[in-house]
Amino acid sequence: MTNAPTIIALSLMAVAASASASFAQEPLAAGEQAAAYWDPKALAASRAAVRKEHGAGVSYYVLADRLEYQSNDGSPALLFDGQGWWGSDSNRVWIKSEIEYDFSADRFEEAELQALWSRPIARYFDVQAGVRHDFQSGAERTFGVIGVQGLAPYWFEIDAAIFVSGHGDVSARIEAEYDLLITQRLIAQPRSELNFAAQDVAALGIGSGLSTAELGLRLRYEIKRELAPYVGVNWERSVGDTADFARAAGDNPGAVSLVAGVRLWF
Repeated sequence: MTNAPTIIALSLMAVAASASASFAQEPLAAGEQAAAYWDPKALAASRAAVRKEHGAGVSYYVLADRLEYQSNDGSPALLFDGQGWWGSDSNRVWIKSEIEYDFSADRFEEAELQALWSRPIARYFDVQAGVRHDFQSGAERTFGVIGVQGLAPYWFEIDAAIFVSGHGDVSARIEAEYDLLITQRLIAQPRSELNFAAQDVAALGIGSGLSTAELGLRLRYEIKRELAPYVGVNWERSVGDTADFARAAGDNPGAVSLVAGVRLWF
């Protein structure tokens, strides 16, 4: 005959098993835990409000990445390379510009302006599309632009784009930078840039294939995060048919420069 304590113990075990079964749930995916407790319509409205208040705010950023003097093997130049954006996390307008002034020739060797629309396609990358205009004297051209910009694995900053001019010329550019922190304020930045062309453009002195290659190393000291003077060295060379065009025009196809400048952002 079963005694009373045994009956009570068996009853408690049965109640516990029943409760565990009734409260058991399938594992929820990350970020979906709230769906188990909230009304779906109320949860959707709450998420929309969060996206609007924290993801749709409008802000801006302006960066003068390189504002520098280049020795350029005895033909000194002043270079400005900057960009900025205005918009939200989802949609932004980008402005990019690169200007080079040759002191020896007393003229602008390069003056480029891009206006782009940007939208994220991955956690760390945006796709960009828009127009680019080159203001070179006697060789002004407008291009359509499509490219990507973002942060690659191991913290490499990548900016790559394809350009198609109104004359049908196709070219491409890829830039890569990496910040190596020596201290919290002293930072070494290696940088590379490669330019490609799908065809010869004799009027601009550009040959097909890899046209120019550039490597640089800059050491900056951040007085403030927004203000950092720097020094460094930069190597640039025309390649292939582009080098032949440069020689034919009496120009040196390659140069090594000592550089000094300042990096600014706000």
